[in-house]
Amino acid sequence: MMGAVADTVRRKLTEAFSPTRLELVDDSDRHHGHAGHSGSGESHFNLRIEAEAFAGKARVMRQRLVMTVLADELAGPIHALSIVATAPGET
Repeated sequence: MMGAVADTVRRKLTEAFSPTRLELVDDSDRHHGHAGHSGSGESHFNLRIEAEAFAGKARVMRQRLVMTVLADELAGPIHALSIVATAPGET
């Protein structure tokens, strides 16, 4: 079950990109004792998102688009976010 941070991330990404695929995994437990891990969870995430908005854009631009939408979360509770952003039909 995801918490408030994950719910916010999902909502913001859905509103911004209308993704055809959105997978968000809280990977915080694997980072216990590492920098940015507060022990409360929801600090480290893996994201896989597929949306038409990424078509024709370079990987770095796709990541920037996602990071812009999640700027508040990345400045606060999220310490690390792994992003795989694709357009429909890409692997």
